[in-house]
Amino acid sequence: MKIVIVTGSSRGLGASTALECARRGMGVIVTYHRNPGKADEVVKAISASGGKAVALQLDVGNSRSFREFRTAVSAQLHALWGRETFDFLVNNAGYGLYAPISEVSEEQFDGLFNVHLKGPFFLTQTLLPIIEAGGHVVNVTSATSRVATAGVAPYAAFKGGLQVLTRYMAKEFGERRIRANSIAPGAIRTELGGGLNEEFETMLADQTALGRVGEPADVGGVIAALLSEENRWINAQNIEVAGGYII
Repeated sequence: MKIVIVTGSSRGLGASTALECARRGMGVIVTYHRNPGKADEVVKAISASGGKAVALQLDVGNSRSFREFRTAVSAQLHALWGRETFDFLVNNAGYGLYAPISEVSEEQFDGLFNVHLKGPFFLTQTLLPIIEAGGHVVNVTSATSRVATAGVAPYAAFKGGLQVLTRYMAKEFGERRIRANSIAPGAIRTELGGGLNEEFETMLADQTALGRVGEPADVGGVIAALLSEENRWINAQNIEVAGGYII
């Protein structure tokens, strides 16, 4: 059985990814920041379908906690799957902030940086020794790094940086046959950044070739499929999953 860690998987896109991975027969380590109840709901849903999962607390914005997290992961790998390693890491955890450049504080900037770029960098570094050879790292980026959307400059900049980091991961991890790719969602109906109001959603749908905003399952299924053996030759790519957003 392949095992995947999906960060920020207690809700939204991360939860959908965790459920889709379990549906394809993977064991899943769900992570949450502040809401263990929601994470337990995802674990129960996976268990009810015959899968195996566990939830662990993780603050992706606090790199000092990563070694403790790796210890917890190792303990669960041994207890639930009788393994010392896992196969796939999906760096998904994140949050949104809407503010023009002129109003973004240094504290807000640093918070977004820690979660969206520094966190994935050092979490991957910390977990790398226990990623199985032939594994896969998927970084969730954003279509906003391609299309300039006023009000999300720091978020988009760090997601763009994560795309570049993905290529370097593919280059440096290739020696162990570990792939690295990034998935760039467009507008998705989640709670990120407070969710979408009706007016904003209509505007985004009008800018999307398929005429609607995305649902978490539209992206979660793509991530789960990318991890499969059938896609083993896809590496160092940023794949936009956005329904044709501003093309």
